[in-house]
Amino acid sequence: MQVPLYNQAGQQIGTTELSDTVFGIAPNKPVMHQALIRQLANARQGTSDTKTRAEVAGGGVKPWKQKGTGRARQGSTRSPQWRHGGIVFGPTPRSYEQKMPLKMRRLALRSALSVKAADGQLRVVDDLKLDAPKTSEMENILGGLSILSSALILLPESNMPVQKSAANIPDVKTLRANYLNVRDLLKYDFVLLPLSAVKMIEGYLGK
Repeated sequence: MQVPLYNQAGQQIGTTELSDTVFGIAPNKPVMHQALIRQLANARQGTSDTKTRAEVAGGGVKPWKQKGTGRARQGSTRSPQWRHGGIVFGPTPRSYEQKMPLKMRRLALRSALSVKAADGQLRVVDDLKLDAPKTSEMENILGGLSILSSALILLPESNMPVQKSAANIPDVKTLRANYLNVRDLLKYDFVLLPLSAVKMIEGYLGK
């Protein structure tokens, strides 16, 4: 598929060919949803913990004798019905990890990229370079490309001037292209791609 190719000033300097197998497939929404749920689940720490009656301190002595007091029988002051007693069925440390086949994960990424391409929310530039970190220059680049809302900037490699320039702009995130994920693709409205990042993405998603 052919898409416009821009320079940093926002001027169209031609067109470029994007792989139809990566940017032009029919989106598989159920797989995209599954990949998103998996990513959110795997981000959970699962460290919430409460103490059972066996773990709370105290309660070693029977609070009163079994019979003759007129009160209900009790064996410990750390039973769940007592203040400072143990918690019943409370959370305990666990893993929320979900697994998903590699082919399905790649299909989800291709589907998300295809949605962005079909909606005209991809911006491909010949290169993306800054001599020094400067937020105003990055704002000018985004404005020249008609990116007026949230944006995900995909970089082929670490680029500190670009990363620091975008860091202070609300709703703009920089990400290495090899860390591409469904959550970020769906979260941000526009995707900004240098040609070198396009080649990297097509290299591993086009397999």
